[in-house]
Amino acid sequence: MSVIPTPSVDPSELSRLHARLIAAADRDGLLDLAYRSVDTPVGRLLLAATDVGLVRVAYPSEDHDAVLAMLAQQVSPRILEAPARLDSAARQLDEYFAHRRTRFDVPLDLRLSRGFRRTVLTRLPDIAYGTTVSYAEVAEASGSPRAVRAVGTACATNPLPLFVPCHRVVRSDGSMGRYAGGADTKRALLTLEAA
Repeated sequence: MSVIPTPSVDPSELSRLHARLIAAADRDGLLDLAYRSVDTPVGRLLLAATDVGLVRVAYPSEDHDAVLAMLAQQVSPRILEAPARLDSAARQLDEYFAHRRTRFDVPLDLRLSRGFRRTVLTRLPDIAYGTTVSYAEVAEASGSPRAVRAVGTACATNPLPLFVPCHRVVRSDGSMGRYAGGADTKRALLTLEAA
């Protein structure tokens, strides 16, 4: 039995073909979700966007393949690595980590949060850069002063960390509380903003 040799593939040709695929999918309205990865001081982040806006940011501690599979189920299976759609978000992250940006202004798609969780997330961008507020203060601002635990859950399930700054929410005693990116990441972000 003879073995048929596999043809070698030029990486630049693969890149060119991938770019054509992205352009055709976008042109024909078949690209519902675009994603890319970006390296940051807190690790490699996964960014995903719909045509409405940024829909998901995932930390390195999250399984990026599992996040993409969840997005394919909950948003659309028409998903492609298409970095250009996320250029603005990636640039703003670079500016944030370089101390040149204190507020993000990319369009956001909050479809992954509903009800009170979504209400909480809409309040978080009002927390000023370099400051923190307590879960109780966010509960009060969200119209449900007794819903402190629900605020904690909203922050823990925030699909857009950094862009929706749940890292600025701390416990009433000033301790950090839990964070999807991990305690070290939350500490690093608060230290970055305090500098």
